[in-house]
Amino acid sequence: MTNSPDHPSPTPLPPTTEATASAPIEQALDAGTYDRIREPRSENRLALERGVWHQISRKYLIVQLIGSGFWLAVVVAGVLALVLLWEQTWALIPGGILIVLIVAGMAILPRQVRSIGYQLREDDLVFRRGILWQRMVAVPYGRMQLVDITHGPMDRGFGIAQLKFVTAAAATGVVIPGLTQQAADALRDHLMSVAESRRTGL
Repeated sequence: MTNSPDHPSPTPLPPTTEATASAPIEQALDAGTYDRIREPRSENRLALERGVWHQISRKYLIVQLIGSGFWLAVVVAGVLALVLLWEQTWALIPGGILIVLIVAGMAILPRQVRSIGYQLREDDLVFRRGILWQRMVAVPYGRMQLVDITHGPMDRGFGIAQLKFVTAAAATGVVIPGLTQQAADALRDHLMSVAESRRTGL
């Protein structure tokens, strides 16, 4: 987790009213994660809100790199097959473009992964991600209708999952990728408990 962005403000921030989870939940959310959110260098970036930010598992980067590497191998094999076996030299142009795009995506993956974070506040959850295209969304607990955990074969192999929660407005649905299984379970239970209390007015 991180208490401040990469470029901390020279003025100390006032204390936040963020709802604090129990110690076991905090430990589950921050086990094996990065310790600082990466932000764009531009002064016009979406600044981080004050408070404690949690990040995703370091293993998520490995899974993404493996997936990108797989598609890179598929493209290279396809281009070589077309050129060497069927003498389709035109395949070098689109194939080369795809290879450059995949390699460029793999190069910026570490920074993209470290830009993902979420904050549990008193009345809502704030999720942010992105370097070139930033997104920051706040979802009130009382509007959460469904919290879902999914993970594919590779995710299971590395012990990570993604957590998705849906609201009445589909556009505000948020997917937090790369959580450890323990963190996903703890966050799901915490969110559903808080959401239920908000809906019942407790």
